Amino acid sequence: RHVPAALLSDGTDVEALAPPLPASEGTLTGSPAAAGRATGRARVVFDPAGARIEPGEILVAPTTDPGWTPLFMTAGGLVTETGSVVAHGPTVAREYGIPAVICLPRATEAISTGDLITIDGGTGRVVFEPEE
Repeated sequence: RHVPAALLSDGTDVEALAPPLPASEGTLTGSPAAAGRATGRARVVFDPAGARIEPGEILVAPTTDPGWTPLFMTAGGLVTETGSVVAHGPTVAREYGIPAVICLPRATEAISTGDLITIDGGTGRVVFEPEE
């Protein structure tokens, strides 16, 4: 399932019109939403009910709303597939001082729980770190 970040009045998906950003191996690019950098294990969550985030893990979700707020208390950062800089997730991330990358299409498919990633909330980049 893909939810467009923005649609034109005729229903055109704006992302489909934009040229793709230059990609490098092991890097995904979304939109910057809360400044800062964090490196940690990813935790992909589809439903906040009963979900747990270990301290420093990067929360990866399709989207967030106020029901997700308890997970932000221990998360080291946030990656979402949808949103805007004034949406719930990035706003709470800024309040809690954690970086956030939003509008990263199919993030919950590209990133798996346990992946070691670095997120940069100032550039919108997510980098897969090599395992040692």
